[in-house]
Amino acid sequence: MYDESNITGLNPILTVDSYKTSHFNQYPEGTTRVSSYIEARGGRFDQTVFFGLQAFIKAYLLNPITQADIDFAEDIYTAHGVPFYKEGWTNILRGFGGFLPITIEAVPEGTVMGVRNVQLQITAEPGFAWLTSYVETALLRAIWYPSTVATLSREAKILIKDALTRTSEDVDGQLPFKLHDFGARGATSSEAAILGGMGHLVNFMGTDTVEAVVGARRFYGERMAGFSIPATEHSTMTSWTRAGETDAYRNLLEQYPTGLLACVSDSYDIMNAVGNIWGGELKDAVMAREGTLVIRPDSGDPTVMPLDVIELAMEKFGFTTNAKGFRVLPDQVRVIQGDGMNIDTIGTLLLNAEARGISVDNFAMGMGGGLLQKVDRDTMKYAMKANAIEVNGEWIDVYKDPITDAGKKSKRGRLALVQRDGVFKTIRRDELVRGGHGMERNYLQTVFRNGKLLVDDTFAAIRERAAV
Repeated sequence: MYDESNITGLNPILTVDSYKTSHFNQYPEGTTRVSSYIEARGGRFDQTVFFGLQAFIKAYLLNPITQADIDFAEDIYTAHGVPFYKEGWTNILRGFGGFLPITIEAVPEGTVMGVRNVQLQITAEPGFAWLTSYVETALLRAIWYPSTVATLSREAKILIKDALTRTSEDVDGQLPFKLHDFGARGATSSEAAILGGMGHLVNFMGTDTVEAVVGARRFYGERMAGFSIPATEHSTMTSWTRAGETDAYRNLLEQYPTGLLACVSDSYDIMNAVGNIWGGELKDAVMAREGTLVIRPDSGDPTVMPLDVIELAMEKFGFTTNAKGFRVLPDQVRVIQGDGMNIDTIGTLLLNAEARGISVDNFAMGMGGGLLQKVDRDTMKYAMKANAIEVNGEWIDVYKDPITDAGKKSKRGRLALVQRDGVFKTIRRDELVRGGHGMERNYLQTVFRNGKLLVDDTFAAIRERAAV
C-alpha cells in the first residue's frame, strides 16, 4: 500500500504534463528511440549560461522508482482521466532497477554560448521511445530557470565590471561582491530559491539566500559558495521609535565594533540620518571603527537616491580622488542599494554615478524579485524539441517549421556542438570534421546514463567557465 503521507514530489512518473501520459502509443510503428534537445531560442540577451542540470540529476534521477510509485501513479492517472502506461513503467522497474533508461548529453555547466545552440540532447534506450519526451516537463524546467538567472546575473556583472574598469582602481577585488542576492522571500518556493540563488552565485559571491549556499554544497560540493554580513531591517530600527533613532544606530556600532555592518537608514528621513546622525552625532564613532558601515537607502529613485546619499556622506566624512579621477569615500563608509534594482536600473545607476564623478567603489547593489522572480521561460525562449527518431534501426530527421513563426523552427538530426573560429556552432553529428589531431571536439558530453551520473562538476569549475 502506498503511504500517501510520504509523497515528496520526486516521483518522475508524476512530474509531467498530463497529456504526455497518452504519448506512448502515438509514435510510428517500429519506433525504437527518440532524440530531443534543449536550446535557448533567443530573448533578452544574445548569450546564455548553461547551469542546473547536475542539481536536477542528483535530486531526481538518482532515485529509482518503486512498485509503490507505479501503483500510486496508476491511481492518480485513472482518477485524473488520462491513460497510464503501466507496462512501460513496469519494464523500467524490472529491466533497469527503477532507474530511468535515458542518456543525457550536455555542454559543461557554466558554458557561455550564443543563443540558438544545442545545450542538451537526450535519448532513451531502445523500446522506450516514449520516455524521451515524457521527461521534458521536469527536465526543461530544471534547465531554463537556473540558466536564465545565471544569464541575467552575468549580464549585470558585465555592466558592473565595465563601470568599475572606468571608475575604480580595484576592479578584481570589488567585482565579486558588487551584486547581492536578496531574492529568497520573493521566490515562489524553497527549490526556486535554491536553483535561482545558485545561478546568481555562479557569477557573484554575495547572497542572503541561505538555501542557495546549501544547494551549492549538496549538488556541487562547494563548502561555502557565498557570504553575507550582519545587517538591520526596519523592524529592528523602528523598534527604538523615531525618538530613539540615534540610539538604535549607536547600539549597532557597539554590538558590531569591527567588520562590515549594513544599516537600513530610511525609516524616517534618510538625508537626516546620513547628514546629522551617521555623519554628525556618530561620525567619530564611525570613523574610529575597525570596519565599514554600509548605509542602505530603501526608498526613492534607485538610480539617484544612493548617489545623493553618497555625496552627502562625502560632505560629512570627506573623500579622496582616485587615479581615474573619481571620488571615493573613506573606507569606513559605503552604501548599498537593494530596493528597485533590476538589469535596467543597475545600468542607469552605474551611468549616473560615472556622470557625477562617483566611483563605483562607493556602493554595492542588491537584487530581489528582479533577480529570482522576474524571469520566465520566454526570457530566453527556452524549448525542448525532437530532432530525430529511430525507426527500424535507422535515425530519421524530424523537425518543426511553422509558417506562422519562423523563430520556432527547430533543429533536425542528431546534433553536436563545436567551436569554430572561437564561436559555438550547432551542427549535425555526422558533420563533425576529422583533422590531424583526431575528430573535432563535440562539446556535448554524456553526463547521465541509465541511473548513473557520469560527470560530477565542481562549482569552482563552473564559475571559471562563466567568468567575465
